[in-house]
Amino acid sequence: MELNLKDKIIVVSSGAKDIDENIVKVLAIEGAIPIIIGRNENDNLKTVEAIKSLGGKCFQTVAELTKPAECESSIKKIIKEFGAIHGLVNNADVNDGVGLEHGNHEAFVAALHKNIVDYYLLTHYALPELKKTKSSVVNINFKTAWVGKGNNAYTTIIDGKNALTREWAVELLKYSIRVNAVIVPVEKIQAINSEIPLENGMATAEDIANTVAFLLSEKSSHTTGQLIHIDGGYYVHPDRAFVNV
Repeated sequence: MELNLKDKIIVVSSGAKDIDENIVKVLAIEGAIPIIIGRNENDNLKTVEAIKSLGGKCFQTVAELTKPAECESSIKKIIKEFGAIHGLVNNADVNDGVGLEHGNHEAFVAALHKNIVDYYLLTHYALPELKKTKSSVVNINFKTAWVGKGNNAYTTIIDGKNALTREWAVELLKYSIRVNAVIVPVEKIQAINSEIPLENGMATAEDIANTVAFLLSEKSSHTTGQLIHIDGGYYVHPDRAFVNV
């Protein structure tokens, strides 16, 4: 399917490793120009060079996403250099296991900044350009909100990302900006593969990246406010065993 993403400027936060790296690569294959915002310049540049070696376009800017000023500066730099933003992928995730009994205020607040405040900041600063281009925002999230893992901060954050997705979708309807979340599978894949209805296997990073690219494209023009699970039917299967993962 032709997604019509050619030469579209797509900002991908933390886009240099794992799932986010695959998102950047798929976008480049589709002809888009992904711009990585991440704190590790060496990681950013490795992905940029890998894509350029394949004939694609990709650029990067360095920012510590927990710092509002750096988020704002990076967005302004992208706008100045490329003239527009046609889509935003928020993707940052650090589970540092902050609980209630053995946690503290500083750790809890730090977890918020590492995992959800950056989503707000990047979207807020990019919003004027997103309004001009009637763009799409995709928030990457994890399944922990449905099953819990005993980590108060992290589970709260996962719930919060889903809530932001739905609220932004409603708030930004008037600008024709679509906002969706892609819910990616758990890390403990081997333990649950046999329970997945579709082909007894968890989604690959490329499966996830393909869905993100679709949601960024005009082909998903009537899709907003959705939490889309890329899990082979695991969460709707009647024999699922949440407590075991």
